[in-house]
Amino acid sequence: MDPHGEDLPPPPPIPSDVQLVQAESDKGSPSRSPPMKGQAQPNKPKRIPAARPALATRGQKINLLSNHYRVNVKGTADYFYHYSVLLKYEDDRAVDGKGIGRKVIDKMKQTYDSELGNKDFAYDGEKTLFTLGPLPQNKNEFVVVLEDLPSGRTGKGSPGGNPGEDSPGGSDRKRLRKPYNTKTFKVEVNFATKIPMSAIAQSMKGHESENSQEAFRVLDIILRQHSASQGCLLVRQSFFHNNPNNFIDLGGGVMGCRGFHSSFRTTQSGLSLNIDVSTTMIVKPGPVIDFLVVNQNVNHPSQIDWQKAKRMLKNLRIRVLPSNQEYKIVGLSDLPCGEQTFMLKQRNGEGEREVTVSQYYKEKGTDLRYSDHCPCINVGKPRRPTFYPIELCHLVSLQRYTKALNSLQRASLVEKSRQKPQERMQILNDALRRSNYDSEPMLRACGISISPSFTPVDGRVLQAPKLKTGNGGDFSPRDGRWNFNNKTLIRPCHVDKWAVVNFSARCDVRSLIRDLIRCGNMKGVKIDDPFNVFEEGRNMRGTPPNVRVDEMFEQVRTKLPGAPRFLLCLLPERKNSDIYGPWKRKCLADFGIVTQCLAPSKVNDQYLTNLLLKINAKLGGMNSLLQVEDVPSIPLISRVPTIILGMDVSHGSPGQADRPSIAAVVSSRQWPLISKYRASVHAQSAKLEMIDSLFKPKVTADGPVDEGIIKELLVDFYSSSGKRKPDHVIIFRDGVSESQFSQVLNNELDQIMAACKFLDENWNPKFTVIVAQKNHHTKFFIQNDPNNVPPGTVIDNKVCHPRNYDFYMCSHKGAIGTTRPTHYHVLLDQIGFTPDDLQELVHSLSYVYQRSTTAISVVAPICYAHLAATQVGQFMKFDDYQSDTSSSQGGHSSGGGAPVPELPRLHEKVRSSMFFC
Repeated sequence: MDPHGEDLPPPPPIPSDVQLVQAESDKGSPSRSPPMKGQAQPNKPKRIPAARPALATRGQKINLLSNHYRVNVKGTADYFYHYSVLLKYEDDRAVDGKGIGRKVIDKMKQTYDSELGNKDFAYDGEKTLFTLGPLPQNKNEFVVVLEDLPSGRTGKGSPGGNPGEDSPGGSDRKRLRKPYNTKTFKVEVNFATKIPMSAIAQSMKGHESENSQEAFRVLDIILRQHSASQGCLLVRQSFFHNNPNNFIDLGGGVMGCRGFHSSFRTTQSGLSLNIDVSTTMIVKPGPVIDFLVVNQNVNHPSQIDWQKAKRMLKNLRIRVLPSNQEYKIVGLSDLPCGEQTFMLKQRNGEGEREVTVSQYYKEKGTDLRYSDHCPCINVGKPRRPTFYPIELCHLVSLQRYTKALNSLQRASLVEKSRQKPQERMQILNDALRRSNYDSEPMLRACGISISPSFTPVDGRVLQAPKLKTGNGGDFSPRDGRWNFNNKTLIRPCHVDKWAVVNFSARCDVRSLIRDLIRCGNMKGVKIDDPFNVFEEGRNMRGTPPNVRVDEMFEQVRTKLPGAPRFLLCLLPERKNSDIYGPWKRKCLADFGIVTQCLAPSKVNDQYLTNLLLKINAKLGGMNSLLQVEDVPSIPLISRVPTIILGMDVSHGSPGQADRPSIAAVVSSRQWPLISKYRASVHAQSAKLEMIDSLFKPKVTADGPVDEGIIKELLVDFYSSSGKRKPDHVIIFRDGVSESQFSQVLNNELDQIMAACKFLDENWNPKFTVIVAQKNHHTKFFIQNDPNNVPPGTVIDNKVCHPRNYDFYMCSHKGAIGTTRPTHYHVLLDQIGFTPDDLQELVHSLSYVYQRSTTAISVVAPICYAHLAATQVGQFMKFDDYQSDTSSSQGGHSSGGGAPVPELPRLHEKVRSSMFFC
């Protein structure tokens, strides 16, 4: 078998931007080892996503509506003309501010409309402009004068106003006599290329190309421009109006702002406009001092940490009273307002005198209540600061807050932004009506009109898979849920050689142990009495986390007869305990001890049962199995050794741009099971989405070795599955966008194939590659029904891709808010599943999650990969990563960036366990 293409389904029409190259025959050539990572393979054909083989049919039919609005396109014979835009000031300096571009281009169109052929524009706000049909000239140069712009020129150190003026921000008579500030711009608009509108029609038939991507980019830019003209905040294809009714207070000076997402999509039923509710975080508008007080959680301005404030305020925009001029904050003054001085020019020409900012305002009759003891806001240039007292400065609305939310803010956002299905449908219809896209000149010129109603789709509800528990007999989950009442776990473990450690949690530990043992007996889990309970000393509670963990382990080491097999750890904080990461690292990496953490607040039998599910899975037991897994009778999997991989990459939170990304791959083991997994986790360069360490060949003194992730997973499968190599490899990949599908198919898959070949040159497994996406905007609704779609709902028609093999699945019960389906894309299927069998497999894999008794929203291998990446990522403190690792030894670098620190390797005793459960 040629893993590069022989087993692919019949090829679809090849997009114009894909060039297939004839592969070189290997006949007669000596056996070659896999190419080293990064080595060019000029003769390898490029894989493209698989075409849909057919529609599936299983399941009970259900009529649904989707938030896709049908788009009619009348004429596609014209061309979009692409022009590059260069904006300069009068003195030929490039314009650097983003916000000014739209104003300049609007004024240019208004001033030179006839010279521009009375054309309507689609302008992206920066350097790109599109028209329908050509402008009269290929090269255009214009001079544009904008009036009423805030003046950025001030006297050195002055509190606002122009050089020579003794006025704060334009409040004196001289400023009033000059009603406008004017600025002159030079605009160059030069032809770049043209894009046929027919590419849109080709795309609707499934023939995507670079031209079609560009054509849709034009349509999306038109939507952005339309929303910008309505004063919206633009975040990619999401738009947010300045309406306080849409603001949600999350605490700490942060607000959630509700808006809507709007983008064009090609579907089986033609072009559609996908509209969905969207939320972004904004800084709470209003007085700067009020924001800082709540942001830092202090009671009075005198308690503000001004270094922290300086970092928080940088680049935010303020409106200064009483002039209402708007500026961008560049920093804070070094001295308080009552001490910060500047040179003030005298009106009578008597030279300059030195005054404080506070004194200046008092002389002008402005009373400052508290600014004397606070730094001034600086809105000037580095060498020419311009100061304003902080109490005259107000943060303007719709400014994005890009830092990470804390746990309370996240919980508040989730709770306050939920919308039931019928409520969401009403909001979306209102958003379309208010947007009034039919009034957009460019859309009208393109012959585009948008239907006002949701698209009807045909759904199917798959039957839940039957499960087996320890009491014998099968049972069917109802409504995506089940429980272990009067049932035992199918493969319970024996909890022995264990102890409890308590990091100052307020809890009746003896009662907790007694109830856990009782609950375990009811579920078939035999739990011995613990060796000991180790209480943290009072003197340790204020010490650093690592010190607390080391001290606790010293107690365990000296007072137990031998190494424990399991440790139950009681944490003092319910969320984000700083002990969690160091404790997990100590147990899993240093000593190879299985551990379960809990923060005992409200302990009841349901809580303890959930705890037991995790403990049992970690110690090698199984909670439940699929009936088809136990028989075994899973199509194409139970008869042929099959490994299932789940792959995910976890990135640092907003504001942690330099934090390494964590790549995790989990793999099934003990075939023919598909419920048992292990994980391998590596660090890689920050924000790198593609996994770069799947195959890592290295030449050593003993010969070439592979230090990549996949090798250890394949070896584990072989040793745990009766010395059988997997002949089928099913890959579930999370977190990649459609633009990265080619990299998954041609980079990551190549690495996995190379890892297989490295182990055995003659081994040719078949691959199926499926991408799961949660971050999309398609939703489904039952008409005239307040409930969410039922668990097991699958959709593969009307709103899916016109050519590619994709489907939406709602496998879980949407109890609150509106269910978000998972969008599965089958990029490759050499194994040859029927559409029905593949959807049944995906559905079943949502029921093998050992941590809960509910179907989950995405297949378990992907959830496990996410959990493993998150947990191992907490082993290390990456906060100071860039400085700490600049001269580190042993770190590796991806893509030539800063060296990435190696993650601690899991101890061999727990390496094959489900430690991430």
